[in-house]
Amino acid sequence: MRKLTTLLLLFVVALTAHAQFEKGTKYVGLSASGLGFSYSSSEKFRLGLDADAGYFVADCLMLHGNVGYEHTRNMDDVRVGAGVRYYFDQCGVYLGAGAEYNHFTADSNDVMIPLRVGYAFFINKFLTIEPALYYKMSLHDFSNNSTVGASIGVGFYF
Repeated sequence: MRKLTTLLLLFVVALTAHAQFEKGTKYVGLSASGLGFSYSSSEKFRLGLDADAGYFVADCLMLHGNVGYEHTRNMDDVRVGAGVRYYFDQCGVYLGAGAEYNHFTADSNDVMIPLRVGYAFFINKFLTIEPALYYKMSLHDFSNNSTVGASIGVGFYF
């Protein structure tokens, strides 16, 4: 009985979440990236924090900006970027793409093209947990700076 009640509750939450991807909705999010799952050929361990803010310019289409910090064993980097997210059919699954400018502590800079697939799981009408997988392609040094990883975050839609 408990499993059935939990399943019914999750179904109701999923049905009530659709209104959050409408035109005019604002978004603020914070996520931890890398989490030990990120990989590039130059560094096997990465851990980062990202802050994100966005605005839905059309139903299911969000423009956003982000700032972030990432730590590796040898260096740290600070980044700023912008991008777009498309949410599929009000279900919470999204695809994202954009551009990021990275400044590394080793006095080098890079432009990255991040591609992301994720899911916005609504806890209540406004708050989400957002797991995602990403690939960041480096335009400066493709083979050494490009990364693949996972992130988990919290989002607030208002």
